[in-house]
Amino acid sequence: MKKKIALGVLVVSTVLIVLYLDLLKYGVMQANGQLKVVWNAKPIGDVLSDVNFPDSLKMKIELMQEIRQFAIDSLGLKDTKNFTSVFDQKGEDILWNLSACEPYELKSVQWTFPFLGSFSYKGFFELDKAREERAELEKKGLDTRIRTVNAWSTLGWFRDPILSNQLTRSEGSLAELVIHELTHATVFIKDSLSYNENLASFIGEKGAVKFLNFKYGASSAYANQYVNSEHDYVKYTNHMLVGTKKLDSLYQSFTADMNDSLKSRKKQMMISKIIQAVDTVSFKNPQRFKGIFSERLPNNCYFLSFHRYFSKIDQFEIQLKNQFDGDLRAFIQYQKENQ
Repeated sequence: MKKKIALGVLVVSTVLIVLYLDLLKYGVMQANGQLKVVWNAKPIGDVLSDVNFPDSLKMKIELMQEIRQFAIDSLGLKDTKNFTSVFDQKGEDILWNLSACEPYELKSVQWTFPFLGSFSYKGFFELDKAREERAELEKKGLDTRIRTVNAWSTLGWFRDPILSNQLTRSEGSLAELVIHELTHATVFIKDSLSYNENLASFIGEKGAVKFLNFKYGASSAYANQYVNSEHDYVKYTNHMLVGTKKLDSLYQSFTADMNDSLKSRKKQMMISKIIQAVDTVSFKNPQRFKGIFSERLPNNCYFLSFHRYFSKIDQFEIQLKNQFDGDLRAFIQYQKENQ
């Protein structure tokens, strides 16, 4: 009987390994990359005492500690050890995200991971590996996108360090980044990537304003710079969300007998119109978004990224105002209790 049970376990294990071999390889690759970052990160104290480390960047590290403590004390985000060490990227990118979508439908490819659920992107610590997988996806006719990632959350599995490239950000951008990532470590709903990312984006932006007002004052140059920058980015985001709806309507109009060549032409024409219309948006800094797609038009993956991160922002804004009277800490507590 024991031999039969052992044989059964062996057979089931073998089948699972065969079925999920690619996923296992990917998991090992990601774990190795993350462990390399964590293992080589230095305690903040060591970096601050390093006479060769620029004073201007030391000030940014100290600022990130203030932001982190503000997020814990004033916003009620989880007290983790994130952002308490520093990894030197030596000016190089170290992580890339790969996403893929149907070419004539606003539908992302989903990858499912044990315990974490489904995600519409994969991370890679090796750019060549991301490009290899992108090539395989494009052979299937899918739209793809690889983008550099300058921050991420391991949801408490590892101690996420400060990445040295982050230290070039402005004060407001740093506040948003830290609070965004700490939100991920505080609230995570399985198989709800869009909700999680929208929530972190919303809390990151609202929390950044609160921190800047707390530290520098609401009329300070730091606060005004961030608010003006956010004003423009919100307008750009809303333009892209409207564009996403236009693309969706276009794809819904495609008929079964329409060939891919015609679909592609109509798709490119619509995307071109959306991008050209950016010039009609009234930005405080009109140069910020000029010519960003002068060489190559974006595809469905780009538009879906706005849906992933910003499609629920207005809902959260209404909920914060009506249900919590603008109390961000109470809003966050509600999210923690209902995850």
